[in-house]
Amino acid sequence: MNNIKNQFSIKDLENLTGIKAHTIRIWEKRYNLLEPKRTDTNIRYYDLASFQKLLNVSYLNNNGYKISKIATIEAHKIPILVREIAAESNMESHAINAFKLAMLNFDQTLFYNTYESLLKEKDFDEIFYDIFIPLLTEIGLLWQTDTITPAHEHFLSSLIRQKILINTEKVQSRQINKSKKTFVLYLPENEIHELGLMFINHQLVSKGYQSIFLGFSVPLNSLLDLQNYYDEIIYLSYFTVKPEKDKIEDYINDFNKLLINKSNTKLWVLGHMLNAIDLEKLPEGISAFKSIKELIDKV
Repeated sequence: MNNIKNQFSIKDLENLTGIKAHTIRIWEKRYNLLEPKRTDTNIRYYDLASFQKLLNVSYLNNNGYKISKIATIEAHKIPILVREIAAESNMESHAINAFKLAMLNFDQTLFYNTYESLLKEKDFDEIFYDIFIPLLTEIGLLWQTDTITPAHEHFLSSLIRQKILINTEKVQSRQINKSKKTFVLYLPENEIHELGLMFINHQLVSKGYQSIFLGFSVPLNSLLDLQNYYDEIIYLSYFTVKPEKDKIEDYINDFNKLLINKSNTKLWVLGHMLNAIDLEKLPEGISAFKSIKELIDKV
C-alpha cells in the first residue's frame, strides 16, 4: 500500500477539508487536536490519520460541537459520534467526506458501503444531485491544486461511472419511447469528462426520450450523419475543458453553419468553458444551461 499518498502539507489539508490553515494551526496549538510529524529534513507534514481526524472534527464543529468540547472527547470515540450524527441528519457532508477518504485510500469497499448506506435514504438521482455533483466539483479543484493525483480522480470517476451505467441499464430495459425528439449526446474533440453527460443520458432515458450517446471526442462532421436518420434532433454537449476559451465562439459558429440548417435541429450545451463567452449572443437554435438540473427541467 505504499503507493497511497500519506503525507499531507497544511495546504493540502486546507484544500481537502475547506478549513483554513490558520484555523488548523490554532486547533493544533490550543487544543492539541492534531500532531504534525516531521520529515528527516524537519519539514512538518500530516498523515492520513490526521486528515481523517480533521474531517471528523470539522464535521462535529459544523454540527454544533464547540472545538473545546471536541478536544475533550477520546480520539477513538470521535468517529463513532460522527456516525451517530450522520445517521440522524446531515448525511450529505458525511458521505462526501467518506467518498474523499475512499478516493485517497483507493478503497473500493468504503465507496460501495457509503453508496449502499445512502441508497437506504435516497434514490440514485438524489445521490447524484446532492452528493456526486458537489463531490466531483470539489475533486476537480483538488486536482487543479495538486492536492490529489490524476490517479485519484480516475479511481473515483470510474466508480461513479459504474453506478451511472448500472442505473441507465435499469431504465433502458423498461423504456417506452414516447417522443419524436431525438437527443444526440456527445463531447467535442479532446474533451473526455463524460460523467455529467452520462447522467444527462440517464435522465433523458428515464423520461422516455430517444437518447443516442456518442461519448467523448466527437468531430463535428460525424454529427452530420445522424441527420439522415432523424427528423428532429437536439444535440447536447458539455464543455468542461474544451473547446479552449479563445476557440469557443468559432466552434459554436462552425456548429451553427454545419448542423443547424433546419428549424428542428438545435444544440443544447453546458459546462465551465461557457463562462468565457457572452451567452446573450448565441445564434438562434443554440441554448446554454448553467446546470444539469436546469437542463433536465427544460426537457
